[in-house]
Formats: sequence, structure tokens, C-alpha cells
Amino acid sequence: MFQPSQSDVRRFFCRTYAKRRDGLPLERMEALAAHWIDAHPEYHAELADEAVALQAIFSVKAGRANPFLHLAMHLTIDEQCSIDQPTGIRQAVQLLAARRGSLHEAHHEVMECLGEMIWASQRSGLPPDGAAYLEAVRRRATTP
Repeated sequence: MFQPSQSDVRRFFCRTYAKRRDGLPLERMEALAAHWIDAHPEYHAELADEAVALQAIFSVKAGRANPFLHLAMHLTIDEQCSIDQPTGIRQAVQLLAARRGSLHEAHHEVMECLGEMIWASQRSGLPPDGAAYLEAVRRRATTP
């Protein structure tokens, strides 16, 4: 299993941003990442300097959102939908996107569910509960 380090993830997004900015060809995963990078221009300055990005500390207490975590969660949700894992996530995300009128907004809501699942797993010491995660996304998809 591929387990990139924090630095690997940051380098990937910074280099993808640079390639996109410079009009260079992108590999498949880079193209997926570039889509979400384009959707988040508020992160471009942080992606523009790899050396600074590698040293940055994103503290919730300081009110700093972590652009690398956010973009990685977009890719995670894309991957989950592409392989429909957990089973049913693709349909739930599609329904949520239709209900919200935006895949991007749907992803942001799914991120909240994903974050809650990870938090609950870390807190309890149990494996992530994919069924509870899927149910949380479905609830959002079926609630006005």
C-alpha cells in the first residue's frame, strides 16, 4: 500500500500546481488534483512555494485551514466514488451533488462526514466505520 509522507503529499500538490500554471502536461492523478486546485484559488499562493509549503504548520487554533489536507480529501472522495468503496458512496455523492447543485459543494459536505468518521475511529481506537460514514453521507443527500 502506498503511504506518502506529509512532505510527499505537499510536494505532489505544489508540483502539480506548478505544472498546471506552466502549461505542462499532467499525469492522470495530477490532472485530478489540478481540477481541485483550480477550484480552490485561495490555496494557490500556498502551493506556489514548495519550500515554504514543506515547513508550514496549519493550526486549527490559529484558524489556518490545511490546503494539502483539503485537496487530499477531494482526491480521496474521487477515488472512493471511482471504485464505489464503501459500496454505495458513488450513488450517495451523486445524489448529494444533484441536491446541492454542485459536486464541489457535495464534496465539502462529504469531507465533514469523512472527518467525523476518522475522528470517531481515532477516539475509540476502533477501525473506521464505513457503514456509519456512508449513512452520514446518505442522510445529507436525502435531507433538504
